[in-house]
Amino acid sequence: MSAIEPFHLDIPESALIDLKQRLANTRWPEKELVDDWSQGAPLSKVQELCRYWAEDYDWRRCETRLNALGQFKTTIDGLGIHFLHVRSPVETARPLLMTHGWPGSVIEFMEVIEPLTDPQAHGGKAEDAFHLVIPSLPGFGFSDKPTSTGWGILKIAESWIELMKRLGYDEFVAQGGDWGSAVTTAIAVINPPECKAIHVNMPLVFPTPEDLTDDLTDAEKACLGSMQFYNDHDSGYAKQQGTRPQTLGYGLTDSPAGQAAWIYEKYHAWTDNDGTPESALSMDAMLDNIMFYWLPANATSSGRLYWESGASTFSSQEVSMPIGVSIFPRELFRPSRRWADKHLKDIIHWNELDKGGHFAAFEQPETFVQEIRNCFARI
Repeated sequence: MSAIEPFHLDIPESALIDLKQRLANTRWPEKELVDDWSQGAPLSKVQELCRYWAEDYDWRRCETRLNALGQFKTTIDGLGIHFLHVRSPVETARPLLMTHGWPGSVIEFMEVIEPLTDPQAHGGKAEDAFHLVIPSLPGFGFSDKPTSTGWGILKIAESWIELMKRLGYDEFVAQGGDWGSAVTTAIAVINPPECKAIHVNMPLVFPTPEDLTDDLTDAEKACLGSMQFYNDHDSGYAKQQGTRPQTLGYGLTDSPAGQAAWIYEKYHAWTDNDGTPESALSMDAMLDNIMFYWLPANATSSGRLYWESGASTFSSQEVSMPIGVSIFPRELFRPSRRWADKHLKDIIHWNELDKGGHFAAFEQPETFVQEIRNCFARI
């Protein structure tokens, strides 16, 4: 069994100085020709984000908080995996594996860690407690970057099962959104005896031709409209990362303004906001996450997950394991319950929320925590 080693973040000051110098020397493009975000992130918005990054943002605050939580690394199939492991003070707490997506990181879960691990201090009961394992996807954050092909969703799912065994958990539940939903669903498809149930906030359920009938509900019509908009106007990033991640990576790895804009635009498109990303997430929160791409220089390695896994990953999956689903109103894909029932055979929790978007735990931590508690209380 491979060792599990404590991991301590201590980014050299020279790297932070280099970041500020690069921001100061940014060569900016001209202003967009429209008054909205339809050509991408507006120049003035990205310039303000980068000004804040250079002048006001404090990485050491984030670094200190991460180090206090409990970070570790272990090698699985030759690759070093970074993860948070936060045990609850309640010894009988249920182990919960949570997986982020792109353009996310473990930072997405920062505000839900304490309520999930110590529920009695956050309006819950002892039986609501979880031991949390929150890994960084291969090539993301401070996990190692794969040096050979093959690290697709199935391999990651198998590695996460191994990680939970390595930590001594003979039973666990799992949760995820975006790529994390794909990984979590893959765990359910593998159906290891250790995993008792899963929860997703982006269920991999898509309508079949037979579903496209004349009796579509308004919600189903809205879902189809969102899917069409995504395909027509919002999926260019996925096509680029899925076909030429190496070419894209040169610019994003060299330019912090470029890396920030690449992610910031998705915070506008995918959060439940009032027209500006800052109404859903603070600049500090967004930049904490962006730093998980900038500091390890992993724009290319994270983008390769799209190349490895492809569009086929995001197709309807048959799941027999108990599953909970939370549908947030600004999620990219919001299948109806009747569509889901055809593919998810044991839905133990289904809820459609009033507020929130693609980054559920990041945007709506209190609601997310309650959804997790309600879901896994049913097993």
